[in-house]
Amino acid sequence: MNLADNLAEESWELLQRVRERAPLVQNITNFVAMDAAANAVLAVGASPAMVHAVEEVAEFVTVADALTINIGTLSSAWVESMRVAARTAARLGKPWVLDPVGVGATAFRRKTATELLDLRPTIVRGNASEIIALAGLAQARQKGVDSTQTTAEAEASAMLLARTLGGTVVVTGAVDLVTDGTRTVRIANGDPLMTRVTALGCALTAVTGAFAAVEKDALLAATAATAVFGLAGETAAKAARGPGSLRAALMDTLHGLDAAVVRAGVRVEASSPST
Repeated sequence: MNLADNLAEESWELLQRVRERAPLVQNITNFVAMDAAANAVLAVGASPAMVHAVEEVAEFVTVADALTINIGTLSSAWVESMRVAARTAARLGKPWVLDPVGVGATAFRRKTATELLDLRPTIVRGNASEIIALAGLAQARQKGVDSTQTTAEAEASAMLLARTLGGTVVVTGAVDLVTDGTRTVRIANGDPLMTRVTALGCALTAVTGAFAAVEKDALLAATAATAVFGLAGETAAKAARGPGSLRAALMDTLHGLDAAVVRAGVRVEASSPST
């Protein structure tokens, strides 16, 4: 059976599982994203914790169900917290998600991202330029944290990175791509207006942590999270008057998604290399 055949149903089942289990997701994220990330995690039915102090991150990882790390607004103190938290999650076998915001922009970001990659994130989620820069296949020309390259251009980098890490890589764009280096899924949900609201990508990273907490297959978890979030965004955009109302409507839509909407609305296709 083709992997894509059941992904809409899998997305609904995993969303239900998140709502039933309400996993605790620890987020070390950036100042801009904290509110959006916490509210998105709550909206899908999970429980967010914005814990970043180095004095408590390791202890908190022991009680959390998943960890997400976002390098958007770096400082030396937060980098140490990220290292400690990721090291603890890896030691305990807990899923953790890396969001390499603007990784190609500065040497500090590249060094931090490289150190975190050594700790083997379960899932990496970024835009095309970030994934290309992270994989080291090409120089990513970035303007701030915006992507200047397409998902299609990043596919080879994503597959290489996934194989190197033994994990799953998500490339978000007009069409999102999720790969574990063997299986590849493309997701056509979302709306262009979502790019006009800051921190929605960061919020998706936090939501991905919630899905990874309830599903061991990281590719399925990342695919379901990306599809559900994109579907909520495109549904919310239909009634939104602009970026501000979209943000509020997105949270409401995430909270209210039901089986009929998810099963009918998720648009994915999957492929595996021929053997």
